[in-house]
Amino acid sequence: MNTVFRYLIATAFLVTIASCSTSGGNENTMVLIKTTSGDIKVKLYDGTPLHRDNFIKLVNMGFYDGISFHRVIRDFMIQAGDPSTRTGLTKEQLDTLDTYTVPAEFRREYYHKKGALAAAREGNNVNPSMKSSGTQFYIVQGKKYTSEELKTAEERLNSGLRQVVFSKFIRETADSASVSGTPLSESEIQESASLKMFNYLTAEGEYKFSQEQIDAYMNVGGVPRLDATYTVFGEVVEGLEIVDKIAGSPTNQADKPVNYIRIISMKVLN
Repeated sequence: MNTVFRYLIATAFLVTIASCSTSGGNENTMVLIKTTSGDIKVKLYDGTPLHRDNFIKLVNMGFYDGISFHRVIRDFMIQAGDPSTRTGLTKEQLDTLDTYTVPAEFRREYYHKKGALAAAREGNNVNPSMKSSGTQFYIVQGKKYTSEELKTAEERLNSGLRQVVFSKFIRETADSASVSGTPLSESEIQESASLKMFNYLTAEGEYKFSQEQIDAYMNVGGVPRLDATYTVFGEVVEGLEIVDKIAGSPTNQADKPVNYIRIISMKVLN
């Protein structure tokens, strides 16, 4: 087994701030992404240290070198990092890389404006804690929104968040009752979870787009429906035209580019 990937597999899912102290001293680390369509420079946010350090670790190991953009949707995003698109990996390596995750790091100031760098993840039905994929990322292209469209997006976002939070309270209530040895009926679980939900909404309120977000989504563009549910951990500082170029590439019915678009290499610049 390749030494680089043996080390990656052994340590990837243990990524923490302490284990990646080499990057902690850098403020807003820059990474150059060289692709077959052109260069993109991204800035990594210090406010999401788990994702920042995980990304730096993978870049320094050369994991992304040779990986392709496997999912591209015009007016939405371009996605890469699927280990299966990288040649030379064994089934054991693929299985390990496909399953390791990074805890969510949602920050209100980091949102899905055009050029946002974010972590892909599995859906809420199998990933209720919204943990990020260890390797897959996407860069937002998005589109511009009207005020009415943003209002609708905000309503749908809150509806989805309520479902996620309520499902969490249901599971926690049922698990707690089971562990205590006093199982509750379904109606009792629902009643307890509903009370927790009421207290949560009273304390937290609903998610509201800030004026900064509204201005960005109306004037620059993005994908507001993903806010507060997918971790944004950086943004493009140079090469948005390359993101547009890749996003405009012809794709098949599975959103895979018809013409192979590859990451040649990635390099940490500071």
